[in-house]
Order: sequence, then structure tokens, then C-alpha cells
Amino acid sequence: MLLGRFVRGLARSLTCAAAMIALTGLGTSSLVAQDGDPGVTYADILQGFSDPSSWLTFSGDYSGRRHSPLTQVTPENVHRLTPIWTFQTGTTTRGRGFETTPLVLDGVLYVTGSNNLAWANDARTGRQFWQYRRNLPNDLTYGASAPVNRGFGMLGESLFMVTLDAHLVSLDRKTGSVLWDIELADYHVGYAATMAPLVIDGKVIVGISGGEYATRGFVDAYDPETGERIWRFHTIPGPGEPGSETWPQDAEILARGGGGTWMTGSYDPELDLIYWGTGNPNPDYYGDDRLGDNLYTNSLVALDAQTGTLRWHYQFTPHDLHDWDSNHVPVQADIMFGGEQRKVVMVANRNGFFYVLDRTTGELLLGKPFTETTWAREIGPDGRPIILNDGSEGCLPDPWGSTNFMPPSFNPDLGLFFVTARETCATFAPQEPEFVEGRSSFGGVVWIDRDHWYSALRAIDVQTGERKWEFRYPSATMAGGMSTASGLVFAGDHEGNFMAFEASTGQNLWHYQTGSRIWGAAAMTHMLDGRQHVLIPSGTTLVAFALPESRP
Repeated sequence: MLLGRFVRGLARSLTCAAAMIALTGLGTSSLVAQDGDPGVTYADILQGFSDPSSWLTFSGDYSGRRHSPLTQVTPENVHRLTPIWTFQTGTTTRGRGFETTPLVLDGVLYVTGSNNLAWANDARTGRQFWQYRRNLPNDLTYGASAPVNRGFGMLGESLFMVTLDAHLVSLDRKTGSVLWDIELADYHVGYAATMAPLVIDGKVIVGISGGEYATRGFVDAYDPETGERIWRFHTIPGPGEPGSETWPQDAEILARGGGGTWMTGSYDPELDLIYWGTGNPNPDYYGDDRLGDNLYTNSLVALDAQTGTLRWHYQFTPHDLHDWDSNHVPVQADIMFGGEQRKVVMVANRNGFFYVLDRTTGELLLGKPFTETTWAREIGPDGRPIILNDGSEGCLPDPWGSTNFMPPSFNPDLGLFFVTARETCATFAPQEPEFVEGRSSFGGVVWIDRDHWYSALRAIDVQTGERKWEFRYPSATMAGGMSTASGLVFAGDHEGNFMAFEASTGQNLWHYQTGSRIWGAAAMTHMLDGRQHVLIPSGTTLVAFALPESRP
């Protein structure tokens, strides 16, 4: 099967390459697909990294590990890695960065950008084939403050993209034309969407942004052919529903409880469970009007993929008062833990703790700090943090957290979890907010101590939670990581350095100054024409690297 897929992909690649060559001198063009080709199938995505020429979903496969099996670039030759092209998006991100993970199929890159823009590009040269743009409304709410997009989903000949005005659109992969367009929620209220859709068998899974507004978070499943909604799971229960007892019995408070779902989850096909992180309750810092644990905010939820029914949850930060969203990529692995084989899901959380959970039951197996924490230093026997400091005395971590949405990586051969860790300190002062539709309501102010502010790439032993090594960055970095089977970890920093490290030791082996900060994004890699390409978004550009071509 895999050989057939490889041969079919090679044939398509040659066909597409010929079409691309014919499109010279055109800024926007369509791609030509082979007649009768079904495009990307669920079976293709299910195979993950089996086809080295492809990267078909946000994390590369359903596990969320962002660990590539490619081995051409090694610790011994990575110093020869050279930029081969740069794609200039021409977009701005209001001080953030270009946060996408490109998808690649048959030598074509599919890239989303800021401000509802997207492109199809030649993976050999970075040259644009087509561009999609959805005009932004003048009265945009949340989406105006963080106009980012983290990537496409893909199935058949369709691409799926969320928008800043809280829509989900399906695009024709060959032309970029709109196939269907549906509204997820009303952006006037404060809803937006920024995550990369997760495509599984017959469903496009999406989440929503806007936890600082009077919104109610949800995870949705849509039919990829029609855009019809199949199911919806609300992260804030309704009156009388399970979990509502952890809130005041007030329908209005529940209706604006927050709990955004703005980062892509992971999927276990065997268990048919979707794992998704949830965000902060609303308001962020003021909790007097929402007494209780505030389920299912700041949690990992395991959802039945067919129905959206909640199978289990684990709440990392009950009654959060610090904006510690749990919108992280849940990382799956099958490992020996505690002397037995376990199916686990792992999260390095914004609250400063690293967690290992049984992904079948949600049982807590490990919870240990991976940064300094003054709010809590341990997890109690009941699985809840033992709180020491509410933040009024100065608190670690700050609202951006000990890590954030930047993707982590996991090397199963080494048993090491790689995460960008932030060492920060802040003081929180809650204030009762006024709720106005379409206006954010943080519920207080925060003072961040800039004198104690840095980040490090850390390798965590998943058996113990102990730090194996770290590489310290000069400032508080918001970039993710990617590992490879050759023993490398690729990561970036706020100063624009894209780097490669030896996975077992943390030795810095190579760096390239991109010229712009690397924010929120992580590298991806694929094979093309016998060469391993490594791509990183930086600032408003996408840069591709490869080893120098061999000469006869």
C-alpha cells in the first residue's frame, strides 16, 4: 500500500511540476491535478509520516508529536544547511508573527497567513500559484487584535480554513476558489477563529477564539463536502448540564463563560477520541462572579469523534485567575510508564506544570513543574494543584504562561518532550469588569517584571518530569519546536534565530538569523527531489532550507 502511494505520489508530482513550469510570469494561477485523482484521503492522513514527501495535517500526524522520521539532515551535517528560497507574504501581524504550519502535497505548499490570506506555492522555489483573501469587516472585534492564522486542513481536493470573522471556508486546492462558507459564530460578540482545522474521517474539527469576550467556547465537527454541522461540544455547560454545578447557577454567566478552543487538538483513531485543550474562563482575572472550578475551562477534554460527547476531562487550573489557557497541542504516545504499557497524552501547561495522563481514562500519571512556580509547587493526591499564591504578591508564571500555544515536540526513541519554557514573574490586581458586547473584559491589570524574563528550550524526561537539558534564550520566546529521527531538534527565538540542537544533549549545532522574530510557529520538514527541506515561518516570511545539492 505504501509503495503504491509513493509511486502514485511521484507520478502526480511530475505532472504538477510540468504544470507549474508552464505558469511562468503569472502572479496567481491554478494548479492542474491528474484526472480521477481523489486527492488526499483519510487513509493518507492516517498514515502520517509514511509518505516522506508530504505533511498533511498541522502536527504532521494525528499524534501531535511533530516528530519527523526523516534522517537526511543529521547532527553531523546540519551545519551545511542553507536557505534555498524565501516567500514574502507582504502581510503584517501587529507585532506578532507568521504562525502557520504549511501543508505540502506533490511539491505544492499550502500556506495560511495573517489577515485572512492564504496561498499555494511551489515547494521548489516558493513561487506563488494562487492567493486567497477574505476581506476583513471594518468592525472586527477579537480578530483585529490578533489577526493570525495557524494553517489549513486538507481532504480530497479541498482545503479548510477558519477566518478572523469566525467563518469556516472550504477552498478548491487547485484554484483557491471558495467551495462553501459557513459562519461558526457572530464575530460582533467577540468570536474569532485562528486555529488549523483537524480533519478526520468524514469530519472537519474546529475551535473558536474569544475567551476575553462574552463568549461561550465550543468544538465543532462539520461535513467536509457540504459544510453542514454534525455536532457541537460546548466547553461551558448550560444550566443543569454536567459541570454547571461548578459555576454560579446563572444562565447569563454561563452564556459568557469563555473557554475558547483556539489551538488544534490531536486524534487517536484506535480509541476514536479527539483531545482538545480549552481556554480561560471569562473574565480572566476577576473570579468573584464565577465562584467554583468553572468547568470545562483550562482543561483537556476527550471527545467521542462520532458524537462530540465528553468521555473524560482533566482540569489543569481550577477557577483560573491568571489567563492560563490550556490551548496546547496534546501529544500522544504509547510508552512504558510505571512498569506497564500505557496509552498517554502529555501536556506542558501554561500554568508551569508538565502532565502525563492516561488517554483512555484521563487518569493523572504525572504532574511536575517544568518552570519556577510560586502559585503552586505540587499536585495533590486528588489531582488538584495545592495553591500557595493567588498572584497578588507577585506570581510565576505571568499571563503568557510557562509556555503557550507554540507547538512542542516529542522524540519517542529518547523519551524526551521538547518545550519552549518561559521564566517570568507578574503581579495580578483583579478589578470587577463591565460587560459590553464586543468588548474584552480581562477583569484587572497585570504588572510583568521585565528584569526577570527569559525563555529556554527544555528537554523533559516524560517518565519523571525531570529536566534533561536546556538551552537558554536571551528573552521570553514564543516559538515552537520540531524533532527528527536523526537526533535533531529545530527551534527558534524572539531575536529571529532559527537553530538546530542535538536532541540528546541540547548542544547548539547550527543557527541562521532570519531577520524577524519567530513567534508561535514551529518548523516542518519534507522530502522533495531527493532533498530534505526544512521550513520555518519568521516575521512575515517563510524560509526553506536544505543541504547543498550534490555535484557529479
